[in-house]
Amino acid sequence: MTDVDLDSGDPPWADDDAPERDENTDDMFGGPAPAPESKPAAEARPVEPIPVSTPAPVEGDGEAYTVLARKYRPKTFEDLIGQEAMVRTLTNAFATGRIAHAFMLTGVRGVGKTTTARLLARALNNETDVIDRPSLTLTAFGRHDAAIMAGQHMDVMEMDAASHTGVNDIRDILESVRYAPVEARYKVYVLDEVHMLSNQAFNALLKTLEEPPPHAKFIFATTEIRKVPVTILSRCQRFDLRRVEPEILVEHLARIAGKEGMKVEDDALALIARAAEGSVRDGLSLLDQALVQGERGEPVATEVVRDMLGLADRSQTIALFEQIMAGRTPEAIETFRTLYGYGADPVQVTNDLLEHCHAASVAKMLGPNATRLPNDQAQRLAAMGAAVSAGTLSRTWSMLLKALDEVRRAPSPADAVEMAIVRLAYAADLPGPEEALKKLQNGEAPGGGSGAPRGGGGGGGGASAQLAMRPAAQPSLPDPQTFEAVVALIGEKREIALQMDVQRYVRPVSFKPGTLTYEPVDGAPANLATRLSSRLKDWTGRQWFVVANGQGGGETLIEVEKRGRAEERAEVQADPFVMAVLAAFPGAVVGEIRTLAPSVEMPAIPDEADEDND
Repeated sequence: MTDVDLDSGDPPWADDDAPERDENTDDMFGGPAPAPESKPAAEARPVEPIPVSTPAPVEGDGEAYTVLARKYRPKTFEDLIGQEAMVRTLTNAFATGRIAHAFMLTGVRGVGKTTTARLLARALNNETDVIDRPSLTLTAFGRHDAAIMAGQHMDVMEMDAASHTGVNDIRDILESVRYAPVEARYKVYVLDEVHMLSNQAFNALLKTLEEPPPHAKFIFATTEIRKVPVTILSRCQRFDLRRVEPEILVEHLARIAGKEGMKVEDDALALIARAAEGSVRDGLSLLDQALVQGERGEPVATEVVRDMLGLADRSQTIALFEQIMAGRTPEAIETFRTLYGYGADPVQVTNDLLEHCHAASVAKMLGPNATRLPNDQAQRLAAMGAAVSAGTLSRTWSMLLKALDEVRRAPSPADAVEMAIVRLAYAADLPGPEEALKKLQNGEAPGGGSGAPRGGGGGGGGASAQLAMRPAAQPSLPDPQTFEAVVALIGEKREIALQMDVQRYVRPVSFKPGTLTYEPVDGAPANLATRLSSRLKDWTGRQWFVVANGQGGGETLIEVEKRGRAEERAEVQADPFVMAVLAAFPGAVVGEIRTLAPSVEMPAIPDEADEDND
């Protein structure tokens, strides 16, 4: 049938004359080309290597980035932060077998409601080589854990009630709840944002919640617990997931930053925790944003985070609040304009003023430690609270709330803040209705203690001008211009105990009329700043802010006096005449040193004889 010799072992297309392979190509199956035959040394020429630049490998190149909020989502109940009360209750319930058939998880955004629901579903269906019962001891080797956490388990149904609000969606659940689970111990139904269900859907769910089958468990999550019908709530075990405290959130964020190989300054972490408002997810999202702006090997600076969040320096907003409460309107407006120029958000500045007003009020009632602020800030706000009445702080709070709404709605938020500053400076210290009526009955001027804003340019006309012209019941004294003048004023007022405390325990840090910052000496009375600011306000008729911040003050007046006496004694002992006297009388010492009054020259009395001769 063919002319080709089939016994030769060569394919029909073989050609003895054709070369077996091209010397310039590699093997089609990836094999290396055969080594060339060796040639004489004279013909061999060295081949210069061609430099090829290979790009350095980039860490994580080609991999999809997972945001921190998902990457560090809690995998066990021990990973939940700030929810110890809920974990303790669930632990006791699972240990005793008193497991509810329905759970209601409520709390603000980002505190872990959905994560807790998935952890509960895993705990209800916990099954390992050593555990075959509902248990909160979760491991990474559970039979159903991976599918449940991925939302792919056939016996754990997750539904977003915000997009499935109708009764038909609930009917699908009620139809499937009658059947036993396929793989797991329980059928678990997780409904997120359950408050979005319609009334008909709630009514359809009610009967099943009242008499559920033994193999079904319901877990509900909501941010609006008040919108859930009471009939549903009464059939669920409710857990209120708390906002995470800033101190706990700061530690959590620092741990995660360390795991990511980055470092963030403590003050920057505090700013992030404050902006998160107790939400772990929001805090991790902000941390994600902050880490991007950091340089490898360098900590993320507080200024970077402040600019990222559009926040103003808290110490500057405290100074702004002090200026407003003292009625120094021009200074307050200039301070705000400086903050605004650095990028501070007017809404955030107003929020800060509200926080300062609240902190000053709390410190007035409970002390500086109740503010949960750094010591220097707490002391400044406590001094302000001591110098301002509770009624004034309450009115300031109300006016700031109104100002916040105006700032949010105004075409120019910055202009709205400035107008609020003007209004606050004029009206914050006005008396309440009862106090004004009492003053009118006593024939006194009903104006506030601070009167018109200091340095405010033009004053008001009409009735305001007439009130300003009335003589005050207690005329105020000029403001002392130095710290020594303050002590002298205390002495003039015969406040001996206060004068001794100021001389003994006050180390001045800075002073200007109306404001004194000092470092307290150990053993200083706790109410020294309050007493001093109160008495100065009574004497001068204006607010005085006396702050004990404990940072590098000078010498107390007692220490200055002792140092002066020591220098004077050393100068006297170094006098040559005194040294000669001490050498002439061995054992003699310099005793008390007194400055003698200069001799007074009496006028010459004329002689009687001279008068007679005249």
